[in-house]
Amino acid sequence: MEMEAGGRCSRKRKSAGLGSLEVGAASEGRGPGPTAGDQEPPPPLPGAEGGGSDRISDLPDAVLGEIISLLPTKQGARTQVLASRWRRLWRSAPLNFDCRPYLFDEDARDAIISRILAAHQGPGRRFCAPVYHLQGDRAEAWLRSPALDNLQELELCSYTFLPATPQPLPASAFRFSDTLRVATIGECHLTDSTVQALHFPKLQKLALKRVSISETSLHIMLAACPALECLLIKRSTGFRCVRINSSSLRSIGVEGFSYQKGLEFLELVIENAPSLKRLLQLGLCDFLHISVISAPKLETLGYLSSGSSSRLVFDSTVIQGFKVDSFTTTVCTVKILAVEMDALSLDAIIDLMRCFPCLENLYIQSNGPGKPNLWRRKHHNLIRSLGIRLKIVVWRRYRGIKSHVDFATFFLLNARVLESMTFEVDDNDYNEAFFAQQRRTLQVDSRASRDARLRFTSDWSYHFIMDSSVHDLDPADPFEKTQPPKADTNFMLCGNC
Repeated sequence: MEMEAGGRCSRKRKSAGLGSLEVGAASEGRGPGPTAGDQEPPPPLPGAEGGGSDRISDLPDAVLGEIISLLPTKQGARTQVLASRWRRLWRSAPLNFDCRPYLFDEDARDAIISRILAAHQGPGRRFCAPVYHLQGDRAEAWLRSPALDNLQELELCSYTFLPATPQPLPASAFRFSDTLRVATIGECHLTDSTVQALHFPKLQKLALKRVSISETSLHIMLAACPALECLLIKRSTGFRCVRINSSSLRSIGVEGFSYQKGLEFLELVIENAPSLKRLLQLGLCDFLHISVISAPKLETLGYLSSGSSSRLVFDSTVIQGFKVDSFTTTVCTVKILAVEMDALSLDAIIDLMRCFPCLENLYIQSNGPGKPNLWRRKHHNLIRSLGIRLKIVVWRRYRGIKSHVDFATFFLLNARVLESMTFEVDDNDYNEAFFAQQRRTLQVDSRASRDARLRFTSDWSYHFIMDSSVHDLDPADPFEKTQPPKADTNFMLCGNC
C-alpha cells in the first residue's frame, strides 16, 4: 500500500479590498483603505521602465489586453501598478467585471461599479452585477456605459437581494443582444412585449434563474437563439411545458421549484435535438416529466434520485426517480450517469445498466446503509449477458459496511475493463486500519481488471453541481472533479499491485 501524493488546493484568499479597485478615479470617492495584501504592489517587470526587455513586454497591446480581460476584476485593475504602459492597457482592455466578491457592502460596491464604468473606455467582455435594488436611472446608466459596448457575457441576478415580486429587466439590458455569447438572467419578469422583439444571433449559453416568463415567450426566446449550445432553467415559473427543437443545443440543465407562486414547470419534451449530449436534472425536480423523443447523441444523464417523483421516458422505457418502471428500449448512446440513492440498491443500478448497456462512468451518492446487495446467486446468469463496460466508478459517502462492500465487489469482481474506483469516505474512516480492512473485504487481489486503481479520499470525490451555473453544463463529463485534491486526502489502495 502506498500513499498517493496529493496537490495542494488553497482555499484561503485574502479579503478583497474595495479600495484596491479605486483605479484612476479613486480620488473621486472615499472607499475603505487597502488591505494588507494591497499595501505592497508587485515588483515591476524586468525592463518595464526602459531598463531592458522581457518577453511579456514584447507582446503587442492587443494580446496584453486580452490577458488582462481574463483576470478577475481586482487583479486586472491592479496590473496598472506594473509599469506606465500598463496604466492605459487596463482602461482599453475588454472589461471583465464580477461584483460577487463585493456583495458584503452594497453602498461601496455600487460606488465602485460606477467609478469603474466611468474610468474604463470599453469594450466590455463580462459584466456581472445586481440591478434590481437600484433606484432611479442608475441601472440604465450602468448598462448604457460605453465601457460595456460589444459586451459578450452578461449576468444580472439579485444575489443577496430578493425582490418581493419579480421586477422587469432594465430596457438597456437588451442593447447587447447582437454581441452576447453568454447570458444569465435572474429574479425578474420577462414580459411578452419585451421578448417578442429579441434576437440573439451569437448567444451560446443562456441561464434563466428564478425568472417569470410565459410559455409562449419562452419558446419565442429559445427560437431567437439559433447558436444556443447550453440552456439552464432553474426555479423559473409562468410556463408548464418546454419543448426543445434545436440543432445546436448540446447541454440542458433543469431544476423545478414546487413552492414558488405561479405556473409550475412540469414537463420537458426533447422533440428534436440532434446535437444534445447532456441532460441534467438539478436539485428539486420532484414532479418533472421528461420525454426524450429524438436525441441521437445523448451521452450524459443525472441526477436520477430515489427521493424524486420525476419521470424520464425514452420511447416506452420509463424511469421513475431512479428505478426502471418499464423497460423495452435500450439507449446505447448514454455513457455517463449520476444517481443519488437514500437506500443503496444494486438491483436498481443493474436495471439502469440494462437500459444503458454502454455505460462507462457511474457516479453514486448513497445517503443510507442500503438494502442487502447480495448478487452471486441472484445475478449469476445475468453477469455474462450484461457485459459490464464500466471504466470509472465514483462513490460519495462510502462507509465500508456490508451492504456497501457487497455493492462494490459486484463491480470489482465482474467489471473487466474497470480503470478506477474512487471511494469518498468520512474523515473518521480515513486511516490505515480502515484501508487494510477494505483491502481484505473488497477482495482487491481478485479484481477482474488487473489495471483497476482503487482510491480512497476524504475530499470531494466528484463535481456535485447542484448550485450550478450555465458554465457547469459545458464539460464533456460535468460530474468529473477537475480541481486538484487537497493535501493528505488521497490514498491509493492499489495501482498496479
